[in-house]
Formats: sequence, structure tokens, C-alpha cells
Amino acid sequence: MPVIESTLAPGSAAFAANRQHMLGLLQQVRDCEQRTQARSAASRERFEQRGQLLPRDRLALLLDPGAPFLELATLAGLGLDTPDLGRSVPGGGVIAGIGFVSGVRCMVLVSDAGIDAGALQPMGLDKILRVQELALENKLPYVQLVESAGANLLEYRVEDFIRGGATFRNLARLSAAGLPVVTVTHGSSTAGGAYQTGLSDYIVLVRGRSRAFLAGPPLLKAATGEIATEEELGGAVMHTSISGLGDYLAEDDRDALRIARDILAQIDWDRTGSAARDFEPPRHDREELLGIMPADLKRPVDMREVIARIADGSQFLEFGADYGPGTVCGHLRLEGWPLGVITNNGPIDIAGANKATHFIQACCQSRTPLLYLNNTTGFMVGKAYEEGGMIKHGSKMIQAVTNATVPQVTIYCGASYGAGNYGMCGRGFAPRFCFSWPNARTAVMGGEQAAGTMRMVTEAAMRRKGAVDQGKLDELERRIVERFDSQMSVFATSARLLDDGVIDPRDTRAVLAEVFATCREAQARQPQKMQFSVARP
Repeated sequence: MPVIESTLAPGSAAFAANRQHMLGLLQQVRDCEQRTQARSAASRERFEQRGQLLPRDRLALLLDPGAPFLELATLAGLGLDTPDLGRSVPGGGVIAGIGFVSGVRCMVLVSDAGIDAGALQPMGLDKILRVQELALENKLPYVQLVESAGANLLEYRVEDFIRGGATFRNLARLSAAGLPVVTVTHGSSTAGGAYQTGLSDYIVLVRGRSRAFLAGPPLLKAATGEIATEEELGGAVMHTSISGLGDYLAEDDRDALRIARDILAQIDWDRTGSAARDFEPPRHDREELLGIMPADLKRPVDMREVIARIADGSQFLEFGADYGPGTVCGHLRLEGWPLGVITNNGPIDIAGANKATHFIQACCQSRTPLLYLNNTTGFMVGKAYEEGGMIKHGSKMIQAVTNATVPQVTIYCGASYGAGNYGMCGRGFAPRFCFSWPNARTAVMGGEQAAGTMRMVTEAAMRRKGAVDQGKLDELERRIVERFDSQMSVFATSARLLDDGVIDPRDTRAVLAEVFATCREAQARQPQKMQFSVARP
């Protein structure tokens, strides 16, 4: 295939400015993540006094040493616990990601019990639902390390109670789909949360630490007058010897994680994964991905420079290069596997929409997965484009994206505005995975455009009434710009789970290799017949 000849100038002042801007945003992301990890680690002394491991230490012992782990939605809930982003603790109260346990690629969910005893934080429920959805769609065994105080009753919302039932429904669906659900209950699993344990196929309980009951001692006494200790009511020994809820009795956290790994080692599961293929790494340095995207997303960018640092050998066979050139489509290989890519060097015009539609259909015909690198202000507008059928041709592109029969993965690299977000497989169109670079912006339009539109509409209304107040128009414009700008950055969108996480641009190729390997394994795995989940004795 043709090799992309890069014209990037890493020694230029513009590149240096772009790189500095990207590194600054990336550091803000890392600071948020580190704040959550530090808050959890601050509980170490208390955990050690109880003979327990911290949640991230449990995760490290569960996963295969040296194997990749793709952590998901680390910014979930950022700014929703407190508007001060410098004090906000994101993550939703859970750690989640895709990793390997005894050679099996699994979805792993860990209660972050070092923070508020593992109580769900804002967006925690949505994060759990999303990772369960990913496990189902990608046919991944589901491993959960449970120790949670559940929902914060002081923040009770009836809608969370109702929607929370979907987490238990999903556990049953995973099991019925032939995807093992393995649970280590390290501590509390009470009330509705008891079903997080009970709806599992394999249950490991820890002597003296695990607790599972529908009503704890205080509620039991208040409801029935009966008096019982926590251990009598729902301890590990009782549940493994009398109720039959637990399948394995572990002596401590380490022993429990060893048992969980043994369970995954013994199940009949294909561990070959995606067969490795020979490939040539990109010819251009991945470090240069830091300096491609400008701070001002109005400035043009040749997205082929991004492709050149992702594709094997920096090779790219462009599709319809001279037709609708603002929309770039073509074929590349990623670690030896074929991939179709669609990206933007500006707005999507009529020819670009038609080309993308044709390309999506061709990739579906050849069963080639699709990657969308978002960098567009949307579909073209104007009299000529309306007369030319921009709505009709844009709709065809959206139809193709919606009905594609191959895995689609989206990365927000720059702007993703208006209907361009839809045509480029934004989160609302259910890409298999969706990630953002730290500089990405997502909105119905730019703040200045929105403010300008509303200013004209409001000014016209004022003129009809006989007086125009420029001060009020200026204030209106300021408020609209502020409102849009506050919602379009990754610190707002990722907080609301409008992506699966913010990634370092330098890690783009590695992340894509992992998620597309996950997609291939899911496709190769024969669908299971529906079956009942494992019946408890």
C-alpha cells in the first residue's frame, strides 16, 4: 500500500505550541485520576488493620502480570459530586476495565471500597451499566470484586433504585449468554446489593469479612424484632456451609483472588485470542501525535498525519481521494489486521457524505471493521448545499453508520459538532467503543455560533418591539458562550459517560489494537444458546 509522506514539522513553533497545549490537558486528566487513587489509598491503614487489601491491590493480584489492562471511564462523575473540579473525585466509586485473568480476556469491575466504603458516586450506576453492556456485546466473562456500601441513602433518588435493577438483570443475561460471572465478595454486599453476589455463577467469600444479607441487623431488628449478629445473619461461613450461597470459602483477600484466578483457569474458554500477525510498526514517531491538533480547532488539520502514526508501516490506501476530499476514507492495517478508517479535514459536504456511505457499505461487504477519527464542524450548510440535497445525502451516511454490520470504534480527536457527530458514529450511534483525546470538543455547535444565532434572533425580536438593548444582547451572548463552553470539553462529556474514557494520543494505536482484538474474539466466539443461570443450592 502507499506510504503516507508526512509534512509535519516537529521543530516548528506551531508544533511546539500544539504539543504543550495537549500535554497540559493530559496532565489535567491525570491529576483527576490521581486524586481518586490517592483518596482510595488514604484508607490503607484501615484496610491493613482489618487484614484486607486495597481495591487496586486486589485488582493487581487478580490480573495476569504484564498483560494489558484497558481501564474505562476514569472521569465518570467528574464535577458532579462538587462543581470544584480541583476537589472532585471521579470514577463513580468503581474501577472497571478489560484485562486478562488466567489467560482469559475479561471485563473486570472492582468496588473502590477505599472511598466512602464503596458507596456509589455520581454516574457510578451508569458506569456499571455501560461495562455490563460492553461485556455482553463483546462476549467477555465478567469478574467483579465486591465490597460496597451500596447507594448513599442521603442522596436517594427513586430513579436510581428503579434503574439499578438493570444491573442485576444484566448479570442474569451474561450468565444466560454463556459468559461466566465470577464474584469475590470481599466485604459488604447487602440489601439489593446482595443480588450482585447472588446472581453470580461462581461466588468466593472471605472468612470473617464477607457479608451478604437482604436486611442487616439494625433493619432486621426494626422490621421483625429479631436480633442476630452480622456473622450469624450473613457471614461467609454461614453462606458456604448452611445457605449454600457461597461456593468457595477463602481465608483472606489474597486467597480469594487466587481462587478466582483458579476458577478462570479451569473453565473451558478459548485462550488463543486473535492470532498474531506479522506487521511493520508506523514509520513515524507516536510522540508526534501530541503536536498535530491545534488548540484552536478552527485551524485546519490534515488527519492523514494521525493515520500515519497509527497504521502499520504508515501505509494507507485512500478511497476516492479526489472526490469529497474533506472527508478522508481508506484502508490500513493495524498489527496486521485490516481496518477501514473515516476521518475529516473539515466539514462534511455532499460528495464527502456520499463517499463515506459507499465506503461504509464496502467495508460491511468485506467484513472490515471501521474506525472513525472525529474532527469535523458538521455537515455543510448554505443555499447551494441545501439545493444539492445535503440533508438527503447526510441522511444516507447516517443510515449507513446506523446499519453497519461490522464493529465500529470512534475516537474524538478534535471537534465533533452538530450532525457531524452523528455521521461520524458519535456515542448516540452505539459504536462498540468510543474514546476521546484530551483536546476533543463535542457539541451541537460552537459556543460562538450558538451565541451569534441567538443574538440575531433576540435582536430581531427587540426591533419588532421598538427598542434594541445592546447591553442585554452582550450579556445573552456571554451566557450562551459560557454555557456551551462548559459542556463541550472532555471534562464534561467524559464525566457524563459520553465516551468510554480519555486516552493519551500516544496510546491510540495500543488502545485500538486491544479493542479491535476484543471485537474479533467476540465475532469468532460461537453464540451460546440461551440457558438458565447456575442454580444456587
